[in-house]
Amino acid sequence: MGGFRMAPRDGRGALVALLLATSWVGVEVGALSAQAAPEDEVIGVVDQLFDAMREKDEAALRAVFHADARLHTAGNAETGTPIDRFIRNVVGNAAHLDEVTFEEEVRVHGDLAVAWTPYNLFVDGEFSHCGVDAFTLVRTGAGWKILQIVDTREREGCDPTRRK
Repeated sequence: MGGFRMAPRDGRGALVALLLATSWVGVEVGALSAQAAPEDEVIGVVDQLFDAMREKDEAALRAVFHADARLHTAGNAETGTPIDRFIRNVVGNAAHLDEVTFEEEVRVHGDLAVAWTPYNLFVDGEFSHCGVDAFTLVRTGAGWKILQIVDTREREGCDPTRRK
């Protein structure tokens, strides 16, 4: 009958068929998960920023920012902080900085993304302040890059126990 052979009745054939089927499904699921949604990629860049801040890793910090990036604090009359100054401040700061975000929202349209991330900042393990970071990112040939961050900084109405 056309080269198809029934599996032996001892169950080994069923086991082989099951292993082949599950390995095929695993490959397909793995291939799908390797293609992250743009929103996940954007949050990944934000997470990389905060990981690099915790580690005081200058190269990793520079890697997430667009060359023209700036930082601003809402309500501050200054024109903003150039990225180089921000990176020097983080890397040169003796304190351990741990900024944690929660309830992140991301919007993506083509090569433009905006991430809205409420946060708590801990300095040397002690709660410092809370607020919201508003990130503007652009997709480049090297992936998503942070073009601008505007933040708020508050001491009242915060939940310092919030870590995620």
